[in-house]
Amino acid sequence: MIEALNNLLWGKVLIFVLIPIGLWFTVRSGFVQFRYFGRMFSIFGQAFRHDSDKPTSFQALALSIAGRVGAGNIAGVAVAITLGGPGAIFWMWVVGMLGMATSFFECTIAQLFKQLEPDGNFRGGPAFYIARGLKRRMGSGAKIMAGIYSILLLIAFGISFNILQSFAASTSIADAFGVPPIATGIALAVLTGIVIFGGLGRIASVVEIVVPVMAVSYIAVALFVVTTRITDLPDVFSLIVSSAFGFNEAVAGGIGGAIMLGVQRGLFSNEAGLGSAPNVAAVAYVPHPAHQGIVQALSVFIDTAIICTATASIILLSGVDFTDPATDGVILTQAALGDHVGAWADDFIAVALLLFVFSSIMYNYFLGETALDFFFNDDKRVFAVFKVATLGLVLFGSTRDLASAFGFANAGMGLLALFNLFALVLLFPIGKRVMADFDRQRKRGLDPVFDVEDYADLDIDKKAWAFEAKEQALLEKKRSVEEVR
Repeated sequence: MIEALNNLLWGKVLIFVLIPIGLWFTVRSGFVQFRYFGRMFSIFGQAFRHDSDKPTSFQALALSIAGRVGAGNIAGVAVAITLGGPGAIFWMWVVGMLGMATSFFECTIAQLFKQLEPDGNFRGGPAFYIARGLKRRMGSGAKIMAGIYSILLLIAFGISFNILQSFAASTSIADAFGVPPIATGIALAVLTGIVIFGGLGRIASVVEIVVPVMAVSYIAVALFVVTTRITDLPDVFSLIVSSAFGFNEAVAGGIGGAIMLGVQRGLFSNEAGLGSAPNVAAVAYVPHPAHQGIVQALSVFIDTAIICTATASIILLSGVDFTDPATDGVILTQAALGDHVGAWADDFIAVALLLFVFSSIMYNYFLGETALDFFFNDDKRVFAVFKVATLGLVLFGSTRDLASAFGFANAGMGLLALFNLFALVLLFPIGKRVMADFDRQRKRGLDPVFDVEDYADLDIDKKAWAFEAKEQALLEKKRSVEEVR
């Protein structure tokens, strides 16, 4: 039944939903992901600056990349190439570029409808903007829809993905170093426990360090490979494009397989439109919701255009037969990198995957906690039970190859995307209104700041938009300029 649901969702429904909606968001927003592309990188100025005791935009970016960049970037890209051919990478790029616009709106709206928790942190995401943003339109149906979304989020990320991530890391370490999977599972569980029992602040602080290290290291190795084979790169890109449109049927997949695998692996990797990243985007302290929308669009670009392309380049520039099912997933990436750099490739990929998985588990935990928070509103006892359960799932997954968990995760992702995209289409006018406010303030020479009084018609938590001194000064300046006008 799960397999049939996945075939329906990924083989038919999402292909004709995800790309058209991403294209619609792109056109209706005036190509927001390209208009603000340069501005996205200004976020790195926050890497060493903390103006507030709440998570910064950079920390929220790092946490979202921790989730987006995982086993899917190493194993998932290899699976897409094996089953869908090199053309699947082209459709991953398409999903990524359109997904940047989708991510901008879902994360902007998540910021808009975030709420202040009793512990002083923010919470938000699809469940919160469905319940608050669609209440007038759907009545009690909005709360029910938000509840279903939260349950799916808990099952897919809080449970299934932690099992899968742990298994991917433990088997890779076992193959590379001969370490028993259970030992890797114990080490992962201990490290995860140290972090998640420290709360959101510790999670944000750890990923702020781990994510840049793992991403830069992996990209550096890929750049080395590309540099040494630079003359072959045009042929690789030609193969990707020709395979994407069925012009090269000598390779695996064909156009149908390329599109299906590209869309599936693209969403699996960058999660744009899925609704997972908005849960993280909402925790940041920012002066305007669109700030975080712009930042989160960058995380999609980093995941798809940079890291997934790095893996694809390593594989397609090698002499390894990517059509051989025996070299699927991580094994294919390890074999391809070994073809370029020698025997240490297995060790490097295993360590890289371990870091990717470690950061993803923290991300998955936070999403599960957010799903529970929707029902139990900052109940520390419930969170404590879930923390212990998460460590148990990591241990359990390290020694279990559960195809059923993968099936549930895939089905959960597909359903999450449908719920979230449905809500985003209904909330798009609000998202566009926030974007227009951001654009208007910039044209007037102002540093954009959110004025909750301009949105009195919406169910916004005003306490979540109580600014500190710096942002309050910007707000007063914005109001005085508008009074003069």
